[in-house]
Amino acid sequence: MSGHSKWSTIKRAKGVADDKRGQLFTKLGREISVAARQGGPDPDANSRLRLAIERARDCNMPKDNISRAIKRATGDGDGDALQEIVYEGYGPGGAAILVEALTDNRNRTVSDIRNVFSRAGGNLGESGSVAWQFESRGLIVLSTEGADAEELALSAMDTGADDVRMEDGSVELYTAPDELESVRKALLDSSTPVASFELTKVPKSTVALDVGKAKQVLRLLDSLDELEDVQRVSSNADFPDDVIESYADDQG
Repeated sequence: MSGHSKWSTIKRAKGVADDKRGQLFTKLGREISVAARQGGPDPDANSRLRLAIERARDCNMPKDNISRAIKRATGDGDGDALQEIVYEGYGPGGAAILVEALTDNRNRTVSDIRNVFSRAGGNLGESGSVAWQFESRGLIVLSTEGADAEELALSAMDTGADDVRMEDGSVELYTAPDELESVRKALLDSSTPVASFELTKVPKSTVALDVGKAKQVLRLLDSLDELEDVQRVSSNADFPDDVIESYADDQG
């Protein structure tokens, strides 16, 4: 499991548990609105919307919030103002970073993102500068609490996942983007505990960072992730294990 994947797992766990739940719900609501706008309000006929709703439910987003997010896209038109934009850049040590945003103000968003990169010693790049280093994948993280990680990994291989990775007791399944939902359903049908799931960008190769650069990139990823317009952040950084462990402890 890459260092960036470990960072993402920590952030997912923290995002639901801490006082930033409101910000998380805002991001989930935006994803639901855009999905409903593009593919229609019926989740049975709109796989992106169905996935967004399931993720919102898994994060304990209230049902009324979900309904309002769909209505914004199909009713009063607020969803039409949101644009999907991908920003690309480099962090300290040459780590490639992809920033996926949903925004109603491109100028504000690019200014905020550029400022975060600059303060962290990185730089915002041109379109296409780093995107080629990533591929779209479905990612499912299994809950190993009270379970045997090796047994979970072995059983998960029968669900249709393309790749199953295990490290330090964590089990991750990677799928083709359009297979994420069916693999997740197969896991649930077999009573396999799913901790989280998402469509993500996976690096084709990683960049190892020393301790100093690793800490700088972690702060950069955190700062980007905390921007309201940013939906998700991906990087090809591979952090030293001791830096990740220290970071996890700090997140408490």
